[in-house]
Amino acid sequence: MPLVTTAVTPPEQSVPPPILVPDLGGYAAITYVDPTGRRWPMTDTSAQWYALAEGVSGLGAAPYTLTSDPHPRGGSRLRHVQPQARSIVWPVLVKGDNHQRFTNNWRSLARAFTRTLRRSPDGAFQPGTLEVARPDGGVRTIAVYYSDGWDGRGQVATGITWDFAVVTLWAEDPYWVDAVPVRVHRESAQLVDYLVPYPSVSSSQVLGDTTVTNPGDVDVWPTWQITGPASAITFTRNDTGESFTLTMADTPHGALLAGETVTVSTDPPRVLSGTDENLIGGLDWPNAVLWPLPPGETPVTFQLDGAAAGSAVDLTFYPRYETA
Repeated sequence: MPLVTTAVTPPEQSVPPPILVPDLGGYAAITYVDPTGRRWPMTDTSAQWYALAEGVSGLGAAPYTLTSDPHPRGGSRLRHVQPQARSIVWPVLVKGDNHQRFTNNWRSLARAFTRTLRRSPDGAFQPGTLEVARPDGGVRTIAVYYSDGWDGRGQVATGITWDFAVVTLWAEDPYWVDAVPVRVHRESAQLVDYLVPYPSVSSSQVLGDTTVTNPGDVDVWPTWQITGPASAITFTRNDTGESFTLTMADTPHGALLAGETVTVSTDPPRVLSGTDENLIGGLDWPNAVLWPLPPGETPVTFQLDGAAAGSAVDLTFYPRYETA
């Protein structure tokens, strides 16, 4: 007798069409970089895997928790704002010319995402990176860990030569980071005697005021590299008065000689010489404030005691943004 069976549509006719991620004037290009550094293009529809825009979430503004206090006249008053880790939901289609190639692609991508949950030899977890490139050439990135969702749909015709998963990635820092750092360089010119051969003023860009512009949406925590000669370094944020001073005589290293360097990281707090000596004890604790740079322009003062020709300050930071 005849058997009644479920109609099966040929796999090549069942694959969901790619849906590009739209942007004004063009399209975004998405790349996932796994912890080994391998790059997985996610918007190349000629490849055997690519992301689908339908169902994507988590690319907008960071989530926040608001803490408020009751107000005696009614309502509440905002007391504290705390940005939260974000989740990014991303549907990914995987296919292959035959079942084995599909299986190999599926397994490789699963490994690329889940290896973010494996500890490296030093005991740390190594995140992957999502990169979003826009038509204007700008690239923003975010560090992510696999959370869940790498599973097939379990539908008719899936799992043979194609399938798709709705993967959830978790970002402990909710902000997107510019792939290109902002660098500010100030260097001391050749110092001259004020009276020889006639009254003059030397051109020193290290000792004095400058304005640093943060083009991002939120605070950044910069890194400072100082090149000697210098005996003490003071950096002041003039709009708040916050400052920190590194006195080299209070460190095991002593004064910076010509060409020697020291690097001050503000997050996490760290002071290292060019030979990796820990010099954090040379900061003027408890008064030292390793201050951030807010969005927009910030007036700052660089002061290097004992500066001479070749003394320099290099300020580096990566702008951070609310959205991709």
